[in-house]
Amino acid sequence: MVQRIIQNYKVSFSGLSRETWLLSLVILINRCGYMAVPFMSMYITQSMHRSIADAGLIITLFGVGSVVGAMAGGYFTDRIGFRTVQVISLVVSGLMFVLFGQIDDFNGLCALTVVLSFFVEGFKPANNTAVASYSSPQNLTRSYALNRLAQNVGFGFGTSVGGLLAAINYHLLFWVDGVVYTFAGILILVLLPKGRSIQKKSEENSDEIPTLSPWRDPFFVRFIFLVTIYMVSFVLLFRLVPVYWKEQLHIGESTIGILLGMNGVIIALFEMVLIQNLNGRKPETFYIVVGVVFTAFAYLFLVVPGVGPIMIAAATVLFFTTGEMLTLPYISTMIMSRATELNRGKYSAAYSMSWAVAQIIGPAVGGFIAGHWGYDTLWLVLVALSSICALGFRFLFQKRVRLG
Repeated sequence: MVQRIIQNYKVSFSGLSRETWLLSLVILINRCGYMAVPFMSMYITQSMHRSIADAGLIITLFGVGSVVGAMAGGYFTDRIGFRTVQVISLVVSGLMFVLFGQIDDFNGLCALTVVLSFFVEGFKPANNTAVASYSSPQNLTRSYALNRLAQNVGFGFGTSVGGLLAAINYHLLFWVDGVVYTFAGILILVLLPKGRSIQKKSEENSDEIPTLSPWRDPFFVRFIFLVTIYMVSFVLLFRLVPVYWKEQLHIGESTIGILLGMNGVIIALFEMVLIQNLNGRKPETFYIVVGVVFTAFAYLFLVVPGVGPIMIAAATVLFFTTGEMLTLPYISTMIMSRATELNRGKYSAAYSMSWAVAQIIGPAVGGFIAGHWGYDTLWLVLVALSSICALGFRFLFQKRVRLG
């Protein structure tokens, strides 16, 4: 039995390119310093003593900058290459994080939040394009899963340590983020190839490969709309749920860090093996739908009465993470499978924009609902939203099958 488990892990991690592994190593290091953003709403409410509405405003402005950053990141990825965009985004983001922790004026923070999120989000289309460029088509889902594994191992470590640092001084979060982001940018510059051969190949085939805009792809437009709805539910677990745990369930910052860190640990232990073992059993679309249903159950646990706070929080994280493992790798694969080498940046930017738009809509509307009607109402709305989203994905995929 043990030997079979070990063999499963070996098969799951074999056959990926050297560049894929190096990129994942850099992402791992970068995400180990990803501490400030998950605790940003708590920083505004606990350290700066502002209202939950002000925290929602900051996160909304983060989303505004992210939308513009995603568009710019995708544009420049297709123009100057994913390596250059990643380096610039990471280094400038590092400097902005350090500056963010030094400003006490709320209006100044609002302005800086837009600039910071612009560069943070500009990294994502370039990174998604890099994963696709370094991977073979048959290994694309596993390459994205490895990239997510690196992100989530780093996230698990970063949020756990971040909770401890927040309990000491919230400003430490921004210093650590700044140093690690800058270091990750330098590592990409040193370790990863420029991708000249990929660019050359694209130029040679420019007359043969259509440079279709993702916004002229009818299926993709409907698909990314549903992805955005899912992302609204996704981002709120890391934006408003920790505030609920702190204010309503009276869970401490260090425990919240550990609970959020569970997300990364579970993904690190199981996602690659899960993807490998699910391969070929069901269509990718099936797992996307099931994953969104798991997200609905995750928020349902937050309104279950008569259960201890830690049990509620742990169950929420467990179901949410299961849904994430079933949904996000296949979403990334579907998006990149519809792109060509000449427009990967545009498709990646559209995907990143769905995250960014969700960061605008989710915290703003979520904070408004929680502030006026209470957190329980917000969680029930998210249960309904996730359920509608799952049905939308199912109908969309069934229609595509019927149309061939």
